[in-house]
Amino acid sequence: MTTTISQARAVATRNYLLYDTGDVAGVDEVFAPDVIDHNPVPGTSTGIEGMRFLVGEVRNGFSDTRHEIVFQEELPGGWVVNHWRMTAVHTGDAFGLAASGRPVSLTGTDIVRVVDGRITEIYHVEELLQMRLQLTA
Repeated sequence: MTTTISQARAVATRNYLLYDTGDVAGVDEVFAPDVIDHNPVPGTSTGIEGMRFLVGEVRNGFSDTRHEIVFQEELPGGWVVNHWRMTAVHTGDAFGLAASGRPVSLTGTDIVRVVDGRITEIYHVEELLQMRLQLTA
């Protein structure tokens, strides 16, 4: 039996490649220009500029970044739920933390809506306390 991946799941998965490769320019291919980020980083916009900021911060602050999708489920209406784990090394300044050279592993959950091949809405929760403890302890 062959399993096919829907367009919504493929786009939701490609989102993580942006972070792993640091491809800020790719944000325009994955996210709609008027994307709604329901959990923007404080001080950033909810739109595509906020998504560019996130990808750029990860690119600038971490090396050897790798996302693994632990769980993925597609729901009606183009919605996709992803639970993921990111591993990386904190080699640059990011999110207000000076480079520590320490490895980090954290998990998060994203709920995205894909319309016409791009993410139009995103809810995301990252275990930032987990990350902060690893980088500052």
